[in-house]
Amino acid sequence: MNHSAEVEKHYEVRGWYSSVQEIRHDGGEPGEPLVKAAAGVIIRNPFAGVYQADLSALTGPSAAIGHALGERVMALLGGRPAESYGKGGIAGVGGEQEHVVACITTTFGNPLREQVGGGEAWISSASKVASAGTSIDIPLAHKDELYIRSHYDAITFSVPDGPRPDEILICVAVATGSRVHQRVGGKTVADLATAN
Repeated sequence: MNHSAEVEKHYEVRGWYSSVQEIRHDGGEPGEPLVKAAAGVIIRNPFAGVYQADLSALTGPSAAIGHALGERVMALLGGRPAESYGKGGIAGVGGEQEHVVACITTTFGNPLREQVGGGEAWISSASKVASAGTSIDIPLAHKDELYIRSHYDAITFSVPDGPRPDEILICVAVATGSRVHQRVGGKTVADLATAN
C-alpha cells in the first residue's frame, strides 16, 4: 500500500520533511555511529480558529500517518534497525495543542510500531503550539522498555516555513542505539535480553 497517498486522501498535505544525524563521537573515542532520523508531514488544520469538541476527523484516519511516517523514517536509517522511537508535533498558532495530540493517539501509534519493527514500550511524545520555523525536540526512548536509561535522548526537528497558523506538523523519530558514550548506569539492553 502507498501509505503517503493514503494520508493525502484524508488530509490536505502541504509537504513531507526529513532529517538525519550520524554521530561518531561526543568527545570520547569514535565508535559505531549513532544514527538518528526524523520525518514529518504538514497538514492543514480543519479546526484552526474554531473550538471543536469532536476531533475524530483528525484521529480517525491517523493510522495512515503512522504508517507513512514510520516507513519514511525507517528508510532514512538505511537498513539499520531502530532501537528507540518518539513522536510529536506542533500546531500552528491558529490551532490547539490538542489538535496535535488527536493525530498521534494509539490509532497512529500502533501503525508506527509496525513500521519500526514492533515496540512494547509506550512512545515518548511532545506537542505544542508555535509559529512557523519553531523547532521541537522529539523525545526518544527504547522501543521495548521505557526504563533503559542509555536510550533517553531526543532529536531536534523543524520545518523553516511551517507550521503556518492553519497547519499542523506531525513528526516521528527513531535512533539506532543509545546515546554516544552513555555511561551513567541503569537498566541496559542486555538486561532486556535476559528478561525475555
